[in-house]
Amino acid sequence: MSVPRASPQAGGLRRLVRYFVGLGTWGFGGPIATVGYMQRDLVERRGWLKRDDFLDGVALGQTMPGPLAAQVVMWCGYLEAGALGALATALPFIAPSFALVLAVAFFYVRYQGLEVVQALFYGIAPAVMAVIAVAAVNLARLTNERDIRLWVISAITLAVTALTGTEIAILFVVAGLVIMLWEAPPFRGKVANIPLVVPLRLATAGVLLGGADSASLVLLGLFFLKAGAFIFGSGLAIVPFLREGVVEQHHWLTERQFLDAVAMGLITPGPVVITAAFIGYLVRGLVGALVATVAIFLPIYLGVAIPGRWFVRHRAHPALRGFVKGATAAAAGAIGGATIVLTRGAVVDWKTGFIAAVALAFVLRFKNREPVLVLLAAAAGLLLHR
Repeated sequence: MSVPRASPQAGGLRRLVRYFVGLGTWGFGGPIATVGYMQRDLVERRGWLKRDDFLDGVALGQTMPGPLAAQVVMWCGYLEAGALGALATALPFIAPSFALVLAVAFFYVRYQGLEVVQALFYGIAPAVMAVIAVAAVNLARLTNERDIRLWVISAITLAVTALTGTEIAILFVVAGLVIMLWEAPPFRGKVANIPLVVPLRLATAGVLLGGADSASLVLLGLFFLKAGAFIFGSGLAIVPFLREGVVEQHHWLTERQFLDAVAMGLITPGPVVITAAFIGYLVRGLVGALVATVAIFLPIYLGVAIPGRWFVRHRAHPALRGFVKGATAAAAGAIGGATIVLTRGAVVDWKTGFIAAVALAFVLRFKNREPVLVLLAAAAGLLLHR
């Protein structure tokens, strides 16, 4: 497939790479803020991308599994130089947060038993719960709007996740298929099933992978490959999947270590799913961090590099839109259910309850200030922990 350049005045792949190194270093504020930075800098100020081309990338990110910001970054490179261009922009965007998370993980492993480190995360964990809870509500509102069917799906997945303490991957697939068949039933005419091949195959692969409890590098890679295929609607959608695998199924981390890993994904720039690097390091050191990071971003990359333009052309099809809506509604519910489960481990006394309440008020009042919140919560942990 030939890939046209973004515009006659395109900045070139080297300039894009330099830009995304910077964005990956200072791009705090979550996916919406990061995409906003890209539109401002690449479309409006520098004119490296046409507005319609850029918005196609946003549409792709809302359609395919994966964190929105990382997908748009890959899309910008894809427009410039195809699949290699997508890889060339993804690496510099991910590298700064990967390096930062790796450095934190190095010291965390060596000093997590120290009281000061325990005090830091004593404050951070309940604050992170507030961030995830608000993200789940916002995702549900954005996706479900006033559609009672989608709210029912979110409520079911929330209840199942909260009551069982586990995430059931097949619910995402079922939810997507239910809404797909509701909005584009086969008897109304030919259903364009081709646009659904990639997400359905990714979802099916995710359900079938895993099962052993050895911390081998192959199993680690397969687990994060599965997780990368299920990030519908938000990077935080990965939280219930990760918790189910690393805490409940494989017992690679304790509940507290997992909460700390999620906090690292929120406090660092770049995509939240960089949490995978922290977990991989805790499980199998540097090699584990590399394997986990590559595996979790691989489905995201393939979702841009292989069907990219094709998906953009079919994004308005009722079958595809129905599947995405159903799966995203299920993701919102699963995030909410995981928040309930994780809060039981994060809020352990009145002081952590107080931190969680203040953090909730902070998140509702100040948008895209999660790193500031985490730093304030760390300070509170140092003051209140004993």
